[in-house]
Amino acid sequence: MEPFDLLLHRNHMFVADSFVGGLPIRPRLNTLILSCADSRVDPAHVFGLEPGEAVVLRNVGGRVTPGIVQQLRMLLQVPTATPPPTDAAAPPPFQIIILHHTDCGITRLAQNPPLMADFFSVPLADLPAKAIDNPHAAVAVDVAALHTGPGLPAAIQVSGVVYHTETGLVEVVVPPAPLRVP
Repeated sequence: MEPFDLLLHRNHMFVADSFVGGLPIRPRLNTLILSCADSRVDPAHVFGLEPGEAVVLRNVGGRVTPGIVQQLRMLLQVPTATPPPTDAAAPPPFQIIILHHTDCGITRLAQNPPLMADFFSVPLADLPAKAIDNPHAAVAVDVAALHTGPGLPAAIQVSGVVYHTETGLVEVVVPPAPLRVP
Protein backbone atom coordinates (compact mmCIF):
# COMPACT_ATOMS: atom_id res chain seq x y z
CA MET A 1 0.00 0.00 0.00
CA GLU A 2 1.32 3.48 -0.88
CA PRO A 3 2.04 5.79 2.09
CA PHE A 4 -0.83 8.15 1.21
CA ASP A 5 -3.32 5.31 0.94
CA LEU A 6 -2.01 3.79 4.18
CA LEU A 7 -2.51 7.10 5.99
CA LEU A 8 -6.06 7.45 4.65
CA HIS A 9 -6.81 3.91 5.81
CA ARG A 10 -5.42 4.73 9.26
CA ASN A 11 -7.59 7.85 9.38
CA HIS A 12 -10.69 5.71 8.87
CA MET A 13 -9.51 3.40 11.66
CA PHE A 14 -8.93 6.44 13.90
CA VAL A 15 -12.46 7.73 13.25
CA ALA A 16 -13.92 4.31 13.98
CA ASP A 17 -11.85 3.57 17.11
CA SER A 18 -10.74 6.69 18.92
CA PHE A 19 -11.98 10.00 17.48
CA VAL A 20 -13.25 12.39 20.16
CA GLY A 21 -15.52 15.16 18.90
CA GLY A 22 -16.56 18.36 20.61
CA LEU A 23 -13.27 19.14 22.31
CA PRO A 24 -12.76 22.75 23.44
CA ILE A 25 -10.28 24.87 21.52
CA ARG A 26 -8.13 25.53 24.62
CA PRO A 27 -6.07 22.50 25.76
CA ARG A 28 -7.29 20.76 28.92
CA LEU A 29 -3.80 20.70 30.46
CA ASN A 30 -3.23 24.43 29.71
CA THR A 31 -0.03 23.35 28.01
CA LEU A 32 1.84 24.10 24.81
CA ILE A 33 4.84 22.00 23.82
CA LEU A 34 7.47 23.30 21.40
CA SER A 35 9.26 20.32 19.91
CA CYS A 36 11.49 19.25 17.07
CA ALA A 37 9.96 18.08 13.79
CA ASP A 38 11.95 14.82 14.10
CA SER A 39 9.57 11.89 13.59
CA ARG A 40 11.20 10.01 16.49
CA VAL A 41 10.16 12.72 18.96
CA ASP A 42 6.40 13.06 18.83
CA PRO A 43 5.22 14.82 22.01
CA ALA A 44 1.92 12.94 21.87
CA HIS A 45 3.85 9.70 22.32
CA VAL A 46 6.64 11.01 24.57
CA PHE A 47 4.14 12.42 27.09
CA GLY A 48 1.18 10.09 26.41
CA LEU A 49 -1.06 12.97 25.38
CA GLU A 50 -4.73 12.44 24.74
CA PRO A 51 -6.66 14.51 22.15
CA GLY A 52 -7.34 18.02 23.42
CA GLU A 53 -4.76 18.00 26.22
CA ALA A 54 -1.98 20.16 24.74
CA VAL A 55 -1.06 22.33 21.79
CA VAL A 56 2.04 21.12 19.96
CA LEU A 57 4.22 23.35 17.79
CA ARG A 58 7.08 21.73 15.90
CA ASN A 59 9.98 23.11 13.93
CA VAL A 60 13.60 22.23 13.19
CA GLY A 61 15.22 21.54 16.55
CA GLY A 62 12.16 22.67 18.52
CA ARG A 63 13.81 26.06 18.72
CA VAL A 64 12.48 29.42 19.81
CA THR A 65 12.64 31.74 16.81
CA PRO A 66 10.98 35.11 16.18
CA GLY A 67 8.27 33.27 14.23
CA ILE A 68 7.59 30.92 17.14
CA VAL A 69 7.29 33.86 19.56
CA GLN A 70 4.78 35.45 17.17
CA GLN A 71 2.78 32.20 16.99
CA LEU A 72 2.77 31.95 20.80
CA ARG A 73 1.43 35.49 21.13
CA MET A 74 -1.30 34.68 18.62
CA LEU A 75 -2.29 31.33 20.15
CA LEU A 76 -2.49 32.78 23.65
CA GLN A 77 -5.08 35.27 22.39
CA VAL A 78 -7.45 32.72 20.88
CA PRO A 79 -10.69 33.23 22.77
CA THR A 80 -12.51 30.29 24.27
CA ALA A 81 -16.08 29.57 23.16
CA THR A 82 -17.58 30.15 26.59
CA PRO A 83 -16.22 31.80 29.73
CA PRO A 84 -15.66 29.55 32.77
CA PRO A 85 -18.39 29.58 35.41
CA THR A 86 -17.93 32.33 38.00
CA ASP A 87 -17.71 29.78 40.82
CA ALA A 88 -15.07 27.66 39.04
CA ALA A 89 -11.62 27.41 40.51
CA ALA A 90 -8.99 29.43 38.70
CA PRO A 91 -7.30 27.34 36.01
CA PRO A 92 -3.64 26.51 36.55
CA PRO A 93 -1.20 28.85 34.81
CA PHE A 94 -0.57 28.16 31.15
CA GLN A 95 2.56 26.01 30.63
CA ILE A 96 5.07 26.15 27.79
CA ILE A 97 7.42 23.19 27.61
CA ILE A 98 10.50 23.40 25.38
CA LEU A 99 11.31 19.84 24.26
CA HIS A 100 14.69 19.23 22.63
CA HIS A 101 16.33 15.85 22.09
CA THR A 102 19.61 14.03 21.68
CA ASP A 103 20.88 13.09 18.20
CA CYS A 104 19.01 16.03 16.66
CA GLY A 105 19.40 16.77 12.97
CA ILE A 106 19.89 20.46 13.71
CA THR A 107 23.40 19.60 14.92
CA ARG A 108 24.19 18.49 11.37
CA LEU A 109 22.77 21.75 10.01
CA ALA A 110 25.24 23.65 12.18
CA GLN A 111 27.67 22.98 9.33
CA ASN A 112 25.74 25.63 7.37
CA PRO A 113 26.02 28.83 9.45
CA PRO A 114 24.24 31.12 6.94
CA LEU A 115 21.22 28.80 6.93
CA MET A 116 21.14 28.66 10.74
CA ALA A 117 21.59 32.43 11.14
CA ASP A 118 18.65 32.95 8.78
CA PHE A 119 16.54 30.40 10.71
CA PHE A 120 17.16 32.25 14.00
CA SER A 121 17.04 35.71 12.36
CA VAL A 122 20.41 36.63 13.88
CA PRO A 123 23.71 37.85 12.45
CA LEU A 124 26.33 35.13 11.87
CA ALA A 125 28.37 36.52 14.76
CA ASP A 126 25.49 35.78 17.18
CA LEU A 127 25.00 32.17 16.05
CA PRO A 128 27.31 30.52 18.65
CA ALA A 129 25.03 31.83 21.42
CA LYS A 130 22.24 29.56 20.07
CA ALA A 131 24.12 26.42 21.27
CA ILE A 132 23.08 24.42 18.20
CA ASP A 133 25.43 21.52 19.03
CA ASN A 134 24.23 20.98 22.62
CA PRO A 135 20.56 20.17 23.35
CA HIS A 136 20.91 20.84 27.09
CA ALA A 137 22.43 24.28 26.55
CA ALA A 138 19.98 24.97 23.71
CA VAL A 139 17.02 24.33 26.03
CA ALA A 140 18.39 26.90 28.49
CA VAL A 141 18.96 29.38 25.64
CA ASP A 142 15.41 28.94 24.36
CA VAL A 143 13.80 29.23 27.80
CA ALA A 144 15.82 32.44 28.32
CA ALA A 145 14.61 33.70 24.93
CA LEU A 146 11.01 33.28 26.07
CA HIS A 147 11.77 35.13 29.31
CA THR A 148 12.83 38.14 27.26
CA GLY A 149 10.28 37.63 24.47
CA PRO A 150 7.97 40.59 24.03
CA GLY A 151 4.23 40.30 24.42
CA LEU A 152 4.01 37.05 26.40
CA PRO A 153 2.03 37.12 29.66
CA ALA A 154 4.24 37.16 32.78
CA ALA A 155 2.30 34.40 34.57
CA ILE A 156 3.01 31.73 31.96
CA GLN A 157 5.11 28.88 33.33
CA VAL A 158 8.05 27.89 31.11
CA SER A 159 10.21 24.79 31.40
CA GLY A 160 12.75 22.95 29.28
CA VAL A 161 13.46 19.25 28.86
CA VAL A 162 15.67 17.00 26.76
CA TYR A 163 14.32 13.72 25.39
CA HIS A 164 16.93 10.98 25.12
CA THR A 165 16.38 9.13 21.84
CA GLU A 166 18.45 6.21 23.19
CA THR A 167 16.26 5.55 26.26
CA GLY A 168 12.95 7.37 25.73
CA LEU A 169 13.37 9.26 29.01
CA VAL A 170 12.86 13.00 29.40
CA GLU A 171 15.37 14.93 31.51
CA VAL A 172 14.35 18.21 33.14
CA VAL A 173 16.92 20.89 32.33
CA VAL A 174 14.93 23.97 33.35
CA PRO A 175 12.11 23.38 35.88
CA PRO A 176 8.82 25.25 35.45
CA ALA A 177 8.93 28.91 36.49
CA PRO A 178 6.91 32.00 35.58
CA LEU A 179 8.16 34.01 32.63
CA ARG A 180 8.40 37.08 34.82
CA VAL A 181 7.46 38.00 38.33
CA PRO A 182 4.14 39.85 37.97
